[in-house]
Amino acid sequence: GHEQLLKMMEERMIDVEQKLRLVKRLLQDKVNQLKEQLSKNTKADAMVKDLYVENAQLLKALEMTEQRQRTAEKKNYLLEEKIANLNRIVKNLASPSFHS
Repeated sequence: GHEQLLKMMEERMIDVEQKLRLVKRLLQDKVNQLKEQLSKNTKADAMVKDLYVENAQLLKALEMTEQRQRTAEKKNYLLEEKIANLNRIVKNLASPSFHS
């Protein structure tokens, strides 16, 4: 019985070692998978930061463009007023009542 007990324990040990090797391999695969995911996340994080900075720059450029447009519209309005006033003056100069 003693020999048979030792043989059974040895077989059980071999079985446990095989299972442990399998678990170790599965854990290593998982570690590699997580490392890869971390790398991807780090790259994605950097891209998000770059996009955030780029977005801020684009918003600033848009703001400046809108400001220039408002300034141009004001100048345009003033020029149209001046043209209207000049037309009135020319009309008044050309009217017969002015020459009388």
